[in-house]
Amino acid sequence: MRTNVRLIQKHRSFSEEFKRSLVAEFESGKFTVAQLGRLHKIKIQLIYNWIYKYSNTNQQGVIMVEKAQSSTQKMKDLEKRIAELERAVGQKQIKIEYLEKMIDIAKTDLNIDIKKNFNTPPSAGSERTKSN
Repeated sequence: MRTNVRLIQKHRSFSEEFKRSLVAEFESGKFTVAQLGRLHKIKIQLIYNWIYKYSNTNQQGVIMVEKAQSSTQKMKDLEKRIAELERAVGQKQIKIEYLEKMIDIAKTDLNIDIKKNFNTPPSAGSERTKSN
């Protein structure tokens, strides 16, 4: 025999303090309605109802448009980030060129071969190598 199984829906009730704190988080700009819904596992329409009820600035019948950031501001931020990265790459390139020049000077003036190949034997000590 097959029994009828009914799912019992859980009914959650929220305190007025919780509702007001949720509306305050939305109005402060920390979270969007969708983010609050996902965070607290609450339907978006219920959050909107609370906003209309407890908010001083948002009223029912007024369209609320949520923008995280305008596209022009995003472009400016990305251009700024690109400029920072280009500057860092330029500084690293200058450092590489400086170190390569120091290696060349050490080889020509001091007869010290800093760039050793992997197959060369280790030096016998810290004495300067003599040129033949």
